[in-house]
Amino acid sequence: MSVNVYKRDRQVIIDPLVTCMPLGAMWAVLGINHGVPLVQGSQGCSTFARYHLARHFREPIEIAVSSFHESTAVFGGKKNLNISLKTLIQRQDPELIGVITTCSSEIIGDDVYGFVDSNKQELKELGYDNTEIIPINTPSFAGSHFAGYDNAIDALIKNLATPNENIECDNNINIIPGLLNPGDVNEIKHMLDSMFVPYTMLTDISETFDSPLNPKKQKTPYFGKGGTTVNDIKNISASKGTISIAKYAKTGAETLKQTHKVPAVTDNLPPIGIKGTDKFLKTVNKLSGYDIIDTLMTERGLTLDLMADVSARYLAGRKVVIFGDPTLVTGLTSLVIELGMEVVMVTTGSEEKTFPTDIESISKNQSIDVFSEGDLKVVEDYVKDKDNGVELILGSSEARFINYDTGIPLVRFGFPVYDRVGYHSQPIVGYRGAKRVVEMVTNEVLAKYYEEKHWKLQQ
Repeated sequence: MSVNVYKRDRQVIIDPLVTCMPLGAMWAVLGINHGVPLVQGSQGCSTFARYHLARHFREPIEIAVSSFHESTAVFGGKKNLNISLKTLIQRQDPELIGVITTCSSEIIGDDVYGFVDSNKQELKELGYDNTEIIPINTPSFAGSHFAGYDNAIDALIKNLATPNENIECDNNINIIPGLLNPGDVNEIKHMLDSMFVPYTMLTDISETFDSPLNPKKQKTPYFGKGGTTVNDIKNISASKGTISIAKYAKTGAETLKQTHKVPAVTDNLPPIGIKGTDKFLKTVNKLSGYDIIDTLMTERGLTLDLMADVSARYLAGRKVVIFGDPTLVTGLTSLVIELGMEVVMVTTGSEEKTFPTDIESISKNQSIDVFSEGDLKVVEDYVKDKDNGVELILGSSEARFINYDTGIPLVRFGFPVYDRVGYHSQPIVGYRGAKRVVEMVTNEVLAKYYEEKHWKLQQ
């Protein structure tokens, strides 16, 4: 038994599972304290991403744009960037601006690096030299939002990380979380805090994408709480190691290893489920030297107890389809197999080349159909084929119509989830996140496949 890898048998993509590259870069920059993404492109390029982020996180999203028009395609975007940087710094005074390119600025050949250098000199002469300005290349024709996130983290590290000779590291480790929700980032922070491990999150969206409604009068210019500070990023070169949770976001960790000799770790399995979380904590223990404490073992035991209660009775052998973020799909596949369920098909729209081998490494005795660079149409066709016997779908809100058409339960996770509330603030990583996933999966199965009125659940 092994994985069966299928490639898309048509050129056209129907309902893609990924979105444009700049969105991933905006996600990364918005995780910086007093950081602002500046989109070097048309207004639509920022509005599209802002709409998707606001719909998922239900928070106001601040994204600046240099506002290209037809004339910009002829004369270039240097003037637009110059005016935008001056306006943004004078009005907001941010600590960092990430200048994010788009398809249009890349196609017309804007020398964004040269533009930024000349603007830095001009801003310095005007007395505005307290803001870090980082150019980030994100042409959407070259990749998805996963690649955009990776490029942004790599650009931040290349431009900000300084030599480590005079910095005290205190066994600090760096974590590149990838495109995780605030609830997941908070769960990783909970595990590290429990072990008393000092860390730097690259970057930290746990509060910027999930902030409280504060009745106190806010100062202007307004910046939300949280986010990784620029100074923290400058000091990461002295850390004991860098863990990249997502494989698509490992370039920054490798850059830090090459330039500052900071060990880089990217496991095949993220901290989702028992096996993945065990592996993550052992890696943290190895890099930092801090012990895994009993509190985390108690959380592990509670999750195992729930899995033992429900797996054999309600879940074993049920056929599952999982799609979405390649890292999350890999981790959830491992967790679903731990529950005794049968993963029959997985797919991701990303360009992650090792996705099939990662799935094969955790497939055990199961035969799993892996669709590389799939789309929602692939998921729909597979689920609607009755010969496949699919009983449960794990994926984003994009599969809601498949759920409506077939009646097969959909357990929502990842990005985007916009037809339910609260999903972004709850974890699926760590032991507590695994427990939550087990609860969601079991409750969907009970609601769909068990007769409630006559209490046959115990049979």
